[in-house]
Amino acid sequence: MYVLDYVIFVLYMAAILGVGYYHYRRNRSEEDYYVGGRRIPPTALGLSIVATDVGGGFSIGLGGVGFLMGLAGSWLLFTGLVGAWLTAVFIIPRIKGPDLAQKMLTYPDFLRWRYDGRVAALAAVISAVGYLMFTGSQIQAGATLASETVFRSAPFGWDPFRFSLFAMGFIIVAYTVMGGIKAVIYTDFVQWLILLTGLIFLAIPLALREVGGWGELRAALPPEMFSLGNIDTVTFVNWMVAIVPIWLVGMTLYQRMYACRGVREGRKAWYIAGFFEYPVMAFMGVILGMCARAMYPELIGVAGGEELGLPRLINEVLPLGVTGVVAAAYFSAIMSTADSCLVASSGNVVGDFLQRYVFRGASHRKMIRISHVVTLLLGLTAIYYALRLGTVIEGVFDAYGFLVAGLFVPTLGAFFWRRATAGGALLGMLAGGLVTNILPWLRPVLPGPLESLFFGLGLWPVVFGMIFSAVFFVAGSLLTPPPPVREQVLR
Repeated sequence: MYVLDYVIFVLYMAAILGVGYYHYRRNRSEEDYYVGGRRIPPTALGLSIVATDVGGGFSIGLGGVGFLMGLAGSWLLFTGLVGAWLTAVFIIPRIKGPDLAQKMLTYPDFLRWRYDGRVAALAAVISAVGYLMFTGSQIQAGATLASETVFRSAPFGWDPFRFSLFAMGFIIVAYTVMGGIKAVIYTDFVQWLILLTGLIFLAIPLALREVGGWGELRAALPPEMFSLGNIDTVTFVNWMVAIVPIWLVGMTLYQRMYACRGVREGRKAWYIAGFFEYPVMAFMGVILGMCARAMYPELIGVAGGEELGLPRLINEVLPLGVTGVVAAAYFSAIMSTADSCLVASSGNVVGDFLQRYVFRGASHRKMIRISHVVTLLLGLTAIYYALRLGTVIEGVFDAYGFLVAGLFVPTLGAFFWRRATAGGALLGMLAGGLVTNILPWLRPVLPGPLESLFFGLGLWPVVFGMIFSAVFFVAGSLLTPPPPVREQVLR
């Protein structure tokens, strides 16, 4: 990167911190901080959703999948299209009525209303930890990009990756602590526009020119990398099972459902998000990954090398000034997810525990201050977690599995099964979470038939976790007294 690139990058980061400070001055209550006063317009909301979902894991990570698989890697974000549009059709019309009546702030607020406080508390713990894992993976994505572009030579003799991780972690945590969800959504909106502009008009054309055009790219890569069928059934099933359910249990998504004015605006936002996930971002990401593979074949077979190709391409291919813009665009995507996940985790801790059990009756001003402190502490924890991760995409899938294994089936039942009970929900959450997280540790001691059953097909543990969750949820609900029916949800 040249001096001009650094100037552009620094000015961009300063502007992001400025947005956080602006909303810090304007937030008047925890409702402002966590759900934007329930008046965010649908276009800003829709782009914020896709920016959050794609983020660093699916921008840096998607480039890595394109590096390995080619165009078939785009199916990774097809899951986003499916999840977003199913939510628009089936979930938003069922959640907005209870939300407006109950003034919900968190995903567990819905489960508390539909089941009871025990279910909400367990869901809040799972959600807070899962989104902390997400935040760590996004900070790692930012460090991966920064260490190959902005901080290739770190000051004071630091390792470039570690220095980048602390630098990016500080920026993400600082402006999220200050601004809350409004800072997140409006910066997401601008950041996503920057990302689209940087990819469509700068990164992709210049990368293809460097390779020699589409024809030279086809000549440089194996033919199967240009086929959408270059994916096995097991991988496709794993992606669908691990990712689509997050649209039903994601705290970041419930915050945005609550932040929209009504059903019509919410549906519009989710339709926008689905379209931009697939095909727009899906194909742009994998094409850049394919260009990186053609340019840096020495990274093939290197551990984690697939996720280094894209940052290296950005740093070495783009001309003066353009590198700073495109690097800022990718940092935009990373920060868009990291800030949302951090606010989600903080919302669970503050809204579902501290405000409800520790600081009852506290003033809005005091709760805002508490939210700032909690967000800061969680952000520092996420930075520590990021230091211990493998690849970015592995961190993303670990977080997905942790969240959906126990939460998806009971939440689905909360919306669509009148007979679902709190007892069944608790059993389903515990069974799904325990199976998913313990199964990999049990593999060395499992008898041959069981080892073949759980691992022979190549399915991820989350698939079996969700099966066990469904069995225990249904059995537990049928064996416990039926709950009072919430007609607003079950229509």
